[in-house]
Amino acid sequence: MDIKQLRYFIAIAEEKNITAAANRLHLSQPPLSIMVKQLEDELGVKLIERNGRSMELTDKGYVLYKRAIHLVNSFEEIKNELQDTEEGKKGVLNVGINTLSVSGFSEMLQSFYKNNPLVSLKIVQNDSLYLAELVKNRVIEIAFVRLPLEHRGLTYHHLINEPFVFVSNNVVPTISLEEISHMPLIIPSTEGLGIYNTIIEAFTRQNLQITSIAECSDMHVLMELVKGGMGATIVPKSVFDVYGAKCLFSTPISNPTMTSSLGVIWLEQHFVSTPAKNFMELAKEYYN
Repeated sequence: MDIKQLRYFIAIAEEKNITAAANRLHLSQPPLSIMVKQLEDELGVKLIERNGRSMELTDKGYVLYKRAIHLVNSFEEIKNELQDTEEGKKGVLNVGINTLSVSGFSEMLQSFYKNNPLVSLKIVQNDSLYLAELVKNRVIEIAFVRLPLEHRGLTYHHLINEPFVFVSNNVVPTISLEEISHMPLIIPSTEGLGIYNTIIEAFTRQNLQITSIAECSDMHVLMELVKGGMGATIVPKSVFDVYGAKCLFSTPISNPTMTSSLGVIWLEQHFVSTPAKNFMELAKEYYN
């Protein structure tokens, strides 16, 4: 007994006539008659009583009819759900975002949700190194990270390069790394992480000693410390766009080689779900 046989049996039960059922199914009559006989032999019960050209279900036939309706409908629902999942209309998207945040990320999420309301979103925020491990362990499927990052075993798609800006609670028209090196600085990361290394290397290349008074990877806390006058900071421009307050001011740094690279990673040579593919395409369009 298979789904095709059940569909045929439903048509016979509802039409109560082999000819009418055959017309409904766009089949000839003999295969339907043979199918009914095969079902009765397989199940060992009589399913249909014939009265001339009319057909009536036996009590066993009625039980099969009711069950067949349920099974065929469930089968169609499964097919539709699988199709929706293949098209990215349904499913789960586990996505990570770097602690420094990404300009426009909330807008992308809202746009994605608007077009995919049946996709369940799970969002994890952490440093890029930790997010890379989560991707490798398949806890999350994709992650937006900042370089430098060891991404062996991962596929990386570059999205944008953006400059760093100097942030303080005073208006500063122009500034260089040399001038910044004499100021108390709160580094927007912690030792060993990508952005931290980028900042240290930029100062080292110019033989400058950084005056670090604190390290902080929580951008809300960092901006509060700068607002309070504890020190200044340097962050990628999009971070200031997301976390900057009205009483804070950003100034471009006269060092064009100091940039932050943003990209998205996923597990190399592994299946990528359609919702993840759709979200990455949305991100590519947003940053182009």
